[in-house]
Amino acid sequence: MATWHKTAYVFPGQGSQWTGMGHDLYTNLPEARAVFEEADSVLGFPLSRLCFEGPEDVLRQTVNAQPAIMTVSIAYLRTSPQLKDRPRPSFVAGHSLGEYTALVAASTLSFAEALRLARERGRLMQEAGNQTSGGMLAVIGLDEATVQSVCQATGMEIANINCPGQIAISGPSHALEAATQLAKEKGAQRVVSLPVSGAFHSRLMKPAADGMAQAVSSLQFQDAVIPIVANTTAEPMTSGNSLKAELLNQLCHSVLWQKSVERMIKEGALEFVEVGPGQVLTGLIKRISRDAKAISTEARKPS
Repeated sequence: MATWHKTAYVFPGQGSQWTGMGHDLYTNLPEARAVFEEADSVLGFPLSRLCFEGPEDVLRQTVNAQPAIMTVSIAYLRTSPQLKDRPRPSFVAGHSLGEYTALVAASTLSFAEALRLARERGRLMQEAGNQTSGGMLAVIGLDEATVQSVCQATGMEIANINCPGQIAISGPSHALEAATQLAKEKGAQRVVSLPVSGAFHSRLMKPAADGMAQAVSSLQFQDAVIPIVANTTAEPMTSGNSLKAELLNQLCHSVLWQKSVERMIKEGALEFVEVGPGQVLTGLIKRISRDAKAISTEARKPS
């Protein structure tokens, strides 16, 4: 007799974009085409063309990548054959930007509302990065306590705890080299500079958080119909007001992805479906738990 278990849908964040993403959906599925057409209309420019044709350097810009990833993720959510005939997920969660997609999946915001916010978030984060030069490093092979000691010594901050042995740190540009060297001295296998436009999920994003506070102030966040496991607490949330506050908190605080996945597993979720472009979260979940099944809606890896 098969054992029943819970399913969670997870939504990717910035870095999962690739030129051509979503084009097969647009071409073959009218419901997906409607998602892209709505996005173009809401934002007032052909975001769909940017997803399908690039150029890649323009798509990669934070102001564009964030609404683009969200749009493709919603297209997958509404059309993927892997999601048909499944019961409603017990949890949803998104990595950083992906939390905005989760809000749509849980009926807290409409697609149009969340898309406008994602575009504004991208603009504000890019602008904050231009105001105060900063960057991010992926530290491979160190535990959280050791990475924290590197941050304390160099003025960096932990930005993402992704999976065992993979932690991203953020901080001002002048601290990046010192943090890289110290992490290597403490035994890091690798330290990789991330291709982002600023020190995301750190105090340097305070101007972006202030701007987002204005952007969300006029919106009514509905209570979530599916619990959303929040980035900054790794706790399930349903209160619309709490989720509104979470969007502002996560800009300047760590994304606790590993703890979020572990919390969902503790609550009985053993199947995770990554809904959107790329397979980053699928890989992380497999490293977090050998028992959890993780699959992606994207049928093939981007070339």
